[in-house]
Amino acid sequence: MSARPTRRAPLGAIAYARSGDKGAHANIGVWARDDDAYAFVREVLTADIVAEHFALTDQRQVERYELANLRAVNFVLRGVLGAGGGAASLRTDAQAKAYGQALLRLELSVPVTLLASATRPPFETRHP
Repeated sequence: MSARPTRRAPLGAIAYARSGDKGAHANIGVWARDDDAYAFVREVLTADIVAEHFALTDQRQVERYELANLRAVNFVLRGVLGAGGGAASLRTDAQAKAYGQALLRLELSVPVTLLASATRPPFETRHP
């Protein structure tokens, strides 16, 4: 994909996200608007990139899971909410509800063709 012209843009230009807490862990689901965007997200949005974006240490591990049938990737940020999870956390976002929106602000070098197609309605109906 690197041979194509790119432009810096937020992940949110080509994807959606939703997040929440799972005990002491944050969970972020990212799904792409179309197959081409999914191929790009799948290649570029790694666990290391997500960990770096949230400035997590080795003590707070990020795991990535692919859900190709949904054109999605899911990230689990282990231990990020601290002992006791959201109920006991003193963090501003104790339930990690804003993590998805924070990840959508991540700037990436996105192929220009993906940005042009982002103006199409999301989740276009596919006809056989």
